[in-house]
Amino acid sequence: MKHTVFIFWLVFATLVAQGQVTKLTYPLTDTINLRASNVVIKPDVYKTKRSVRVADSNPELDTELRLVKLADSAFHNGTIEVELAGEPMKNSGEGARGFVGIAFRIDPSNSKFECIYLRPTNGRAEDQVRRNHSVQYISYPDYPWYKLREEFPKKYETYVDLEPAKWTKVKIEVKGNTAKLFVHGATQPTLIVSDLKHGDNLTGSIGLWIGPGTEAHFRNLVVTKQP
Repeated sequence: MKHTVFIFWLVFATLVAQGQVTKLTYPLTDTINLRASNVVIKPDVYKTKRSVRVADSNPELDTELRLVKLADSAFHNGTIEVELAGEPMKNSGEGARGFVGIAFRIDPSNSKFECIYLRPTNGRAEDQVRRNHSVQYISYPDYPWYKLREEFPKKYETYVDLEPAKWTKVKIEVKGNTAKLFVHGATQPTLIVSDLKHGDNLTGSIGLWIGPGTEAHFRNLVVTKQP
């Protein structure tokens, strides 16, 4: 067993040395090198943990481009891990769910990206249909949630146990056309998207994403890039 573990770490170290695997950590304790689009950001301490607060700057704006892009975070394949918490803003509309997630492969002009996000207030709703919409994949700009729900019912969203305003561990694995979402440290994915709408060649930045009427917090983002 010890020999096997040693071999694993030797191979991992070799890959890192060859530039095939790159691991980057973003503590998200300040707003340096963060670029906001249609949101306001500030450093914060949320439930005793240092983080970045991201809040909707205009809930009436009809766009899914509400995100904070991380500078120098070019990403194609690999894993994205983060702790996040989302909840509806005070005085937000009835449809607010505390939408919070991660955008990836964001192009330089913010004109297209992939995204997987949570709807925290749906996780323990009394309505089963709402529960079934706890997790969502979208592809900006051509595949918003309502188009995917209408054209491909149940394919790009599912249930997972969530609570609003509670720190939640999320991991997204991306390889080619496929993205998998893992929640709460689970070993099995909550959602599998096997046909990312922008295809397998898009490379771009990583972003902290929120939906309309949302206040969210993010911390401890870890990105592992792979070939």
